[in-house]
Amino acid sequence: MSALTLSQWQFAVATTYHFLFVAVTLGLSILVAYMELLYIRTEDELYKKMTQFWGKLFLVNFAMGVVTGIAQEFHFGMNWSEYSRFMGDIFGAPLALEALSAFFLESVFLGIWIFGWDRLSKKLHAAAIVLVAFAANLSAFWILTANSFMQAPVGYVLRNGRAEMTDFRAMVTNDYLVHQYPHVLTAGLVTAAFLVTAISAYHLLQKSHLDFFRRSFRIGVSCALFFAILSTLTGHFQAQYIAKAQPMKLAAAEALWESANPAYFTVIAAIDESNQKNTFEVVIPGALSFLVYNSFQGQISGMKEIQKKYEKEHGPANYIPPVKPVFWSFRVMVVAGGWLIIISLLGLYLNYKGKLESNNLALTALMWTGPVPFIANSTGWFMTEIGRQPWIVFGLQRVEQGVSPNLTVNDVWITLIIFTIVYAFLAGAAIYLWRLIIMQGPCSFSYFF
Repeated sequence: MSALTLSQWQFAVATTYHFLFVAVTLGLSILVAYMELLYIRTEDELYKKMTQFWGKLFLVNFAMGVVTGIAQEFHFGMNWSEYSRFMGDIFGAPLALEALSAFFLESVFLGIWIFGWDRLSKKLHAAAIVLVAFAANLSAFWILTANSFMQAPVGYVLRNGRAEMTDFRAMVTNDYLVHQYPHVLTAGLVTAAFLVTAISAYHLLQKSHLDFFRRSFRIGVSCALFFAILSTLTGHFQAQYIAKAQPMKLAAAEALWESANPAYFTVIAAIDESNQKNTFEVVIPGALSFLVYNSFQGQISGMKEIQKKYEKEHGPANYIPPVKPVFWSFRVMVVAGGWLIIISLLGLYLNYKGKLESNNLALTALMWTGPVPFIANSTGWFMTEIGRQPWIVFGLQRVEQGVSPNLTVNDVWITLIIFTIVYAFLAGAAIYLWRLIIMQGPCSFSYFF
């Protein structure tokens, strides 16, 4: 492998690992805040215990997200210094705002929330976790502002070989951001809701702390169904926008080599990238045109046509991304999303009918569904980032232009191994603490409160 390829792998591993925690932070902060607000409204002590129990899991997750996020930022200087030089004026602004307006706010009020139990009034204490939830999701907004510029650059000028910001308002109202942020936010809520649902299902199977986990299950599965449907809708609208902003990504996700009107949706395919064709495929006629245009008629450009267009605009190069990873990542994400809707609907129905606790098969399925949102999140990001290749900043800088000069294979191997070992250790610590908290349940003895 070249230093470039290894650097891509290193960043992919770090980003995927970091986002596992980010999605939970976005959603669980809101659910924990909701539980505490229920405690204030009802004065039911069970909601206080729920807030504290799920809050413990949130704290462990938050700590892991911070550590992995800090390590990830070093990659920009170590492996991608040319990207940092080219994009620093633009990329640095939302990252600075993320630290100043979101992370500091989140950290301060999280500390107040941890140490403020029985020291602050109930309303002030609840306000602290509400602000934590707001800041966590504001942090995601600033990060996605930077990412959206990489996907669809706006409000900039090229000067002295660098991209410089000319319109901050254009950046924060970027159409890509408008479509991307709601999908990420709802995906985080789905992830957290299924985490609550899966852990509750485990305890219901074990017949432990039944009152506590019955109520947790109702909250979790209700939010899971609602936000899974909402995430599907926001994903659909984002796909319609991508068809205009990044047609190559959409074509790769469908393994569509030739332009078509109407365009079919490919269910499965055997993709021959070297000869630019599919040797086998199962398709639904007209379905892709319908997804993009809400009509069974509509032109969808194929990868070959887009390749010719980009060659005229940007010069000779291969502008077709790795098709197989994009194609299958999209399908795994779609199947995972469909399963989340089905299983949450089943869980909500059985709970409503009072048949849930007697159905061990359903509880087992709900418990093992816990990891599925993480799979959907990861494959969604694989499609987003790999589908943009070969661009690191769409239309402005290719990936090979962003890598650090004089970076050797040995340099990257050493840091890749070190990061992998550190991440493995962190994963082990997180799993150990989560297991400890989950097995303990909502007992009087507390590790944090």
